[in-house]
Amino acid sequence: MFMKSLKVIAASALLCLAVPVAARAADIPPVPDTSDWKFTVALYGWAAGLNGDVGVFGLPPQNVDLPFSDIVQNLDFAVMGLAEARKGRFMMGVDATYTNVGKSVYTPFGVVANRIDVTNTSLMLTGVAGYGIIDTDMARLDLIAGVRLWSVNNDFDAKGGLVGGRSWSDGATWADPLVGAKLRVDVLPNVYVASWAMIGGFGVGSDLMWDLMAGAGYDFTDHFSLFGGYRAMSVDYSNDGFVYDVVEQGPVVAAVVKF
Repeated sequence: MFMKSLKVIAASALLCLAVPVAARAADIPPVPDTSDWKFTVALYGWAAGLNGDVGVFGLPPQNVDLPFSDIVQNLDFAVMGLAEARKGRFMMGVDATYTNVGKSVYTPFGVVANRIDVTNTSLMLTGVAGYGIIDTDMARLDLIAGVRLWSVNNDFDAKGGLVGGRSWSDGATWADPLVGAKLRVDVLPNVYVASWAMIGGFGVGSDLMWDLMAGAGYDFTDHFSLFGGYRAMSVDYSNDGFVYDVVEQGPVVAAVVKF
């Protein structure tokens, strides 16, 4: 009932804007029916480890190999979700992941500093639009294009020692154009498989980025399903002494709501 009400409210708002004109011009086509809009919202968890090269302040990049167990041990905050709106063969969607990871590094002898508190914040925000080149009751294949915004920042706070009380920060924000495809196939009455593949950067922001995901889901009702799969994402970015050339990959699980 709640989800039907959302559609009624949206349709009513559009109707209120159109009625004053439509009532005075019979030859104007009727207000389009908005009831065929379909929406999907998902909250997900991505148990991703990170491997690659990271460099700050123009120093030589250092290899980083962090399994998910190390990341979650130092995780302060994370939010991951996506939303999609679809009408006929046209779709648009957003995907967002944000993490805040903090760790204290103790220095040898504690002279320069007793310890350095390191905080890493990472935002990945993606917006796409697409068109379904295949759209049947059993399968849907969308070609998509869009932009991915990245924002990565590292903060360093020295505690104690000669430089105690000082802080440094280095990071970057950039945008990558991208293209790709999304696929969903219903293999059984309540079981489906889904995947996406995206590639971008092309030297506009990063030199190259790609994002692959595949898995399967189960529809408990017409409005709710659970999904599980595997996701791998890579980005190769460098600018003004900041280097971020990493691969993140791991299992993903999601709760999906449709209305």
